[in-house]
Amino acid sequence: MNAGTTTTHGPDLSAADIEAGIIRCDACPVLCRIKPGASGACDRYANDAGTLVRLDPLVVTERAVRNQQPMVAFAESSEDWDGDILSAGEKFLTGIGAGTTYPDYKPAPFIVAGEYDDVDTVTVVTEGIFSFCNVLVKIDTDRFLGAECAAVYYDGEHIGHVTTAQYGSQMLSLGGVRHLTGGTRKEGTRTCDALLRLCNKEAVAVQVDGGAEVLIQAGRAPVVNGRPEERMRVGCGSAAIGIFAKQFREHLDEVVVVDDHITGVLSEHQAGRYLGMKPAGVKIIGRKSTPGRYFNVSEPGLGWGGTKVDEPLDIIKKIDPKFAWPGLRILMTTTTGEDSVYCELDDALQPIVTAMPDPVTKIVARIGENCEPSLCTVLFQAGAGGSLRAGVTENPINITHSVANRTTEVTMGGAEVYVFPGGGITVMVDVMKMPDQAFGYVPTPALVAPIEFTLSRELYAQSGGHMDHVTSLADLLKAGPNSGDDTTTGRPVAAPSDD
Repeated sequence: MNAGTTTTHGPDLSAADIEAGIIRCDACPVLCRIKPGASGACDRYANDAGTLVRLDPLVVTERAVRNQQPMVAFAESSEDWDGDILSAGEKFLTGIGAGTTYPDYKPAPFIVAGEYDDVDTVTVVTEGIFSFCNVLVKIDTDRFLGAECAAVYYDGEHIGHVTTAQYGSQMLSLGGVRHLTGGTRKEGTRTCDALLRLCNKEAVAVQVDGGAEVLIQAGRAPVVNGRPEERMRVGCGSAAIGIFAKQFREHLDEVVVVDDHITGVLSEHQAGRYLGMKPAGVKIIGRKSTPGRYFNVSEPGLGWGGTKVDEPLDIIKKIDPKFAWPGLRILMTTTTGEDSVYCELDDALQPIVTAMPDPVTKIVARIGENCEPSLCTVLFQAGAGGSLRAGVTENPINITHSVANRTTEVTMGGAEVYVFPGGGITVMVDVMKMPDQAFGYVPTPALVAPIEFTLSRELYAQSGGHMDHVTSLADLLKAGPNSGDDTTTGRPVAAPSDD
């Protein structure tokens, strides 16, 4: 138990509880009664001989200078604070392990003064309890995961849905207040568990209704129906035609790039026409968009290019003898180059699969070289509103406005966040930029996430900030995480009494 302490309250404890050494944790609405030597329901706070202590270590990280302003920390330099004296001028105290301000009538756990580029600053350090939160998962694959809006399940419980796909990526929206607290208790706990694991960079297997089973882990390749994905497509079929048209032209008479979005046909495509290619007479199924670009060559699936195609020659509708000739060279490939076949037309103008010439093999390899590794990206989104702001200032609208106009910088675990326009404080952060195990939970259920607000000391005072609770980082670090005091408020931390 080496991460500092927080206050306890126990007026509602019975005399028997007090006699037994039980204390009350007020870090969240659950208000656990904790026996000596035990931890609360969230495993984040424990009773250490009558003192409520944080089990999560405070995390201190290096501060970076961005745009000449001392704001965002380098998360890769983060470390658990074990109480050793650190150089306060080079360090940034994150909210990880800081504790929460619930029930928020009290100031944030740490309000830390600093000086950067001759500007006096204050960083308000806390952990927020977020019911209004979700994760947006970007999965780099063309494989069909499920129809848009299809339900996503974890351990049999509905936790989210498939949302709008992006270029080369499928997207899942998981969590949200309706799943966390608006359904059954099991739905809420399973949703919370999935979000917690994903945000802490752990692997989570989900099942898409009518679609695939996907193993997701931030910073790792997705596994779709047991098959690890390797490459993110270089572009749609039309884009691949345009990118490699000159290389194709030297060695091939026709190229078909199979893709669930747009399948490209080189000789019809504007790129082929620009290069002076003559029509090859290879007609494919699908709905023609513009010359050489076809929609709906197949239903979405786990086959070639995110389609249901397993035999690429099946999408050839006909070969027109007015234009085709014996010996015509055809390459059929995908947007990643992972699947490809080379064939030539025989005297009856039938495509015959044959060994791929070395120059064509090199072009297919070049397609693969231009694909980025397939990864899962987990973006945590949350509304930092409600009474959390009361731990920052006595007049919360001031901090909301200063965040909106960027005079207050918001970070999460030291990582830069995107602040959504409009009302409130809605933020999004890439969990890979945060230190490991940055997230916790409370059994409400809700996620607990670190959040820091940095602004000039002058603006903090003007905003109605808790100036009486400001401490220097140097003093905080000297006090150590087990000083026995709440170093922000100066309140002693002790077992509840009969008072």
